[in-house]
Amino acid sequence: MKALLVRHAVAGKRRTWDGDDRLRPLDEHGRKQAERLADVLDAYAVERICSSPYVRCRETVEPLARRLDIAIEDRNELAEGAGKGSALALAEEIGSSTAVLCTHGDVVVDLLGEESEKGSTWVLEIMDGRVSRREYLPPRA
Repeated sequence: MKALLVRHAVAGKRRTWDGDDRLRPLDEHGRKQAERLADVLDAYAVERICSSPYVRCRETVEPLARRLDIAIEDRNELAEGAGKGSALALAEEIGSSTAVLCTHGDVVVDLLGEESEKGSTWVLEIMDGRVSRREYLPPRA
């Protein structure tokens, strides 16, 4: 499968958010990143959009979902702390579709062994539980 692994856009500081962190939204900068991300990912013939159920992840892919008229699938396999095994199991379930997978920094590190910038995307090939990097798309804002 071709996966477009997106780290959610900027959502402000966790330590200054008062409330359940799962509900922390994108800030103004992050909303701009999300709009520009839709411009970039529109060229990849996306068939599915899967997201961590955290608000900041969903908001990151909402502009793309609207543009493509594709429903966002909330997937706990992409939530913070889900780990590499859960994300790879989701990729296997998706099969040969080209999918956007919006997640958190810790899941990106688990999958790729390194950090990525908020609002960035890795174009990956996932086959037989192995992840191959194809291209890095830096954030656009």
